[in-house]
Amino acid sequence: MEFPNAPATSIELDRYTSVADLFDESIEHFADQVAFANFGAELTYRDLSAKADRVAPWLQHEVGVKAGDKFALMLPNCLQYPVFAVALMRIGAVLVNVNPLYTPRELAHQLNDSEAIGILVLANMAETVDACIADTPVKTVVVTELADIMPTPKRLFMNFAVKHIKKMVPPFELAGHIKLIDILRRSDLPPATRHKGQHDDVLALQYTGGTTGVSKGAVLTNRNILANMMQIDLLFDGYVRPGMTAIAPLPMYHIFSFVGHMMWLFKCGCTSVLITNPRDMPAFLKLLERTPFDIFIGLNTLFVGLLKQERFRKLDFSRLMLTVSGGMALTSKAASEWESVTGCAICEGYGLTETSPVVTVNPIEGIQVGTIGLPLADTDCVILDEDGQALPPGAVGELAVKGPQVMRGYWKRPEATAEVMSPDGYFKTGDMGMLLDDGYFKIVDRKKDMILVSGFNVYPNEVEDVLASHPDILEAAVVGVPDDAQGESVKAYLVVEQDVDIEALNDWCRERLTAYKVPRAFEFRDELPKTNVGKVLRRALR
Repeated sequence: MEFPNAPATSIELDRYTSVADLFDESIEHFADQVAFANFGAELTYRDLSAKADRVAPWLQHEVGVKAGDKFALMLPNCLQYPVFAVALMRIGAVLVNVNPLYTPRELAHQLNDSEAIGILVLANMAETVDACIADTPVKTVVVTELADIMPTPKRLFMNFAVKHIKKMVPPFELAGHIKLIDILRRSDLPPATRHKGQHDDVLALQYTGGTTGVSKGAVLTNRNILANMMQIDLLFDGYVRPGMTAIAPLPMYHIFSFVGHMMWLFKCGCTSVLITNPRDMPAFLKLLERTPFDIFIGLNTLFVGLLKQERFRKLDFSRLMLTVSGGMALTSKAASEWESVTGCAICEGYGLTETSPVVTVNPIEGIQVGTIGLPLADTDCVILDEDGQALPPGAVGELAVKGPQVMRGYWKRPEATAEVMSPDGYFKTGDMGMLLDDGYFKIVDRKKDMILVSGFNVYPNEVEDVLASHPDILEAAVVGVPDDAQGESVKAYLVVEQDVDIEALNDWCRERLTAYKVPRAFEFRDELPKTNVGKVLRRALR
């Protein structure tokens, strides 16, 4: 069936053997253009390549990192991220993205599961690494300060201010750690031997939650990431041009921003302005006031937050030609208000960590608010019934996806992989949706119990395990409840042995969970609803 707004149906995937191969082409084409900017400091494509070529030899010759070894990056948006990422790609190492807000418990799990042999961490978060590193396979710890990639006067001033004036760097020891600034000063090492990457080589382990509460690493190959870059590029061909400026408020450790800014817009020759802390609204708005921009990639929570600011509404949006939303559902109110204020309609997309991540997008010339758009090139989406049979348009079932962007599987978890991958290569998303008559797709509900907080997955079992470990809690159940600001927030239902102080319970959770996973509300009950075999009925609580 042909649809009027359907994108092109084929990408030239064999044009590149690896992402590093594509990056070399982009660096050659756009050498003197700015690739990334942060706090007013700029990094051209040439500068980025040169700095990556200082890091790669150190990794290879001094540390002994080999192709296939795992190396973790625990950073917010800053210039160090693309430099180190390119260095890892050039020697064939596997990038493990880590949320810098993780607690020691969460970090230890990811480092152990991924078998990471090294980690680059911002000094502000080094205390967390210090607390758990002894119980992980990590042998090499590189610490960087926020302004390490910036010119000397700015670097010295910012690093001093962050550490001594704002006191944002808690004390840590990390015996034997190396400073990134010292690595960048090395010029005595022979060049690194470039790894000739192939499509099936693993590029990244991107961690997502699981219904069992155990975070799982999605194995994303060069083929997966190349395909998604090229699929997005094909969709917006003719709109996005070299030299355009894109605002990057979403963290690049998140798959949506990782592929959007680190990959696709880098390929396009655009400048990504990295926002280290978008929650600092005054600083964010000040930057937007002095930075004309063409592209904005965000999510519903961020759009709503910005639209509340009078300073934002007064900005010059004359250059803004593309706004992309993903990570969580876009509300019709946010979409209409954004278009009214900026004059630019939002192209909402849909994707998952396991699909690298983009599956469908609303094309610029055919936006239908309330839908997730059309499948990208070479992507087949079907709606399945409980027996795995395809359903006709208008019927609600589970959305399944097949395409070159679908992950190889979950790292070291063949059983979990088998649960979500069908024998014919379809990934079962766990989202309930429908196919519309015109070929667009719509998500209507989630099959999984996952909670989506500002675009981040929260899996009830993990939160419940933390709550249940409290000495005064007998039973715990967690569900997502509607939240105007975040889409959803976490609510916990508890059966307790004796009265529990809410503030103390909050502290208990904050010590063990990243902030967005901590319940916003607690409700105490005499008992929780259960099935005949004793399983808690989260749906009944919702």
